[in-house]
Formats: sequence, structure tokens, C-alpha cells
Amino acid sequence: VIPSMRSLTAEEYVEAFKTFLDHSTEHQCMDEFNKEEMPNIVASLGGGKSTISVLGVGSGTGEQDLKMIRILQAAHPGVFIDNEIIEPNPQHVAAYKELVNQAADLQNVSFIWHQLTSSEYEQEVKGRGTHKKFDFIHMIQMLYRVEDIQNTIKFFHSCLDHHGKLLIIILSDSSGWASLWKNYRHCLPSTDSGHYVTSNGIMDVLKRLGVEYRVYEFPSGWDITECFIEGDPVGGHMMDFLTGTKNFLGTAPPGLRRRLQEALCQPECSSKKDGRIIFSNNLSMIVVES
Repeated sequence: VIPSMRSLTAEEYVEAFKTFLDHSTEHQCMDEFNKEEMPNIVASLGGGKSTISVLGVGSGTGEQDLKMIRILQAAHPGVFIDNEIIEPNPQHVAAYKELVNQAADLQNVSFIWHQLTSSEYEQEVKGRGTHKKFDFIHMIQMLYRVEDIQNTIKFFHSCLDHHGKLLIIILSDSSGWASLWKNYRHCLPSTDSGHYVTSNGIMDVLKRLGVEYRVYEFPSGWDITECFIEGDPVGGHMMDFLTGTKNFLGTAPPGLRRRLQEALCQPECSSKKDGRIIFSNNLSMIVVES
């Protein structure tokens, strides 16, 4: 009997996501953005205040957050950084706290973790009726898991202080994900609970909200060669991450599995390099003004 298809649990997602990070240039791509653009983006934050407040929405294990904190420290020496984090996954929160404990250069940074989803945080804030304002808010690769994208962006934009900035990092419309979701959605199982949203969708929302923004595009790739090797455990995890499904290769009907593997090889999704199959994982960094 073939077990039925089901969505990934929080723990399984962590494992599948780690395989994705290990085989993609996602973090290197963000590092490139951090090096080339972030110093200019954060230079004007805080407007001379002695404390800059930062909010990370869906911060995961915190590596990217801490890189941004260090860029802020370099741009604003001696300024205190008040950093709050919204992250629902308990394993991610624990890993983030561990990173902070090991870091010796974060003396002038305070940390508050909210183990909540972004909508739970929003309800909590609205329930209190008081609105803390932030100089810098970032939402990195998290809008796929949000129920109401437009209202989520609108709410967090309303949490910005004067001259504050909201950074949204999302998959680009030039990525393989965009073509997969647009042209091959029928190859994806209904167990994937994510929203298929890319940069154009976010820009449409920002236009409707009438806010000013700038977009930076950075190339990134994901080596998915193992997805096509029968019985390869790494390939199995990758397919689980791609589809949001536990053991996709073992539980999906053979026709669906074949269609998805064919879709992944299409030139608008992937390219071949030195005999490897590289799926396009290009990112858009969208900086929204308050």
C-alpha cells in the first residue's frame, strides 16, 4: 500500500530547507546584496537617534538577521540596536538564540523573540491597541506562508517609523519557481500549502498601497541534479522542499512525479552546467519607504 501524500510538518520542513540551503546559492546571493546595497540602504536609518529598532518577520534561524545587524552596527557605530523577531518555528527560535549566545560582537543589541506567526503577532498588537514603531523591518522569503499578503504588508508597513524602511526578499519573476508556478502548477501536489507569489505580485500590492519602493535583482541557483537520481536521499529531500510534501517521490502517483521532473528540466526553469542541473533561484530585494 502506498502511503498517502501529506504536507511537511515544521520539523520536516526544517530538514528539507537545510538540504535546499546546502545545494543552493541562496545565502551567497543575499551576501552579495548585503555587500553591494545594504550599507547604502541602512545609512539613513534612525535619523540620528541613539537607538535603532529592527523587526525581523519570519527570521528563521537568524543567520541573515545577524548579518544585517552587523551592517547596521558598521553604518551607525555606537548606536544601540533594539531587535525584535517574529518566528513561529520553535527549532528555528532555539537555533537563533544559540547563534546570539555564541556571538561576541552583539553587546549593543537587545533581542526579543515572539514565537508567533506574523498574523498572530498582528492580532496581538491590534489587541493591545498600541503600535511600536520600527526603523527597519525585514521579511525574508516568508510571504509564501502568509494568508493575506496585501494586508500583511500593509500592517507591517504601518509599523514603520518616519524614514523607516521595509525590506521584502522574495523569489524573482525571472526564477524557475515563477515559471514552475505559472506554467506547471498542475505538476505540483495539493499538499503544498504555500502561496505561489513572486516579485511581480508583491510590486502589484505595493502599487495598490501607493507606497514608494525600489527593486534590486540578484541571481541565484540551486543544484537539483539529485532530484533525478532514483533513490537518492538528498534528491528526496529536495523534492519534498519543492512540493511542500513529505516523501513526495515515495507517495506521489508516478505520472505526477514524472510530470514534475520533466517540468523542472524545462529551459525556463533550469539550465545545465558541467553535467549538473541548476534550477534558477533568482531573488528580488524590494526596499519600501515608510
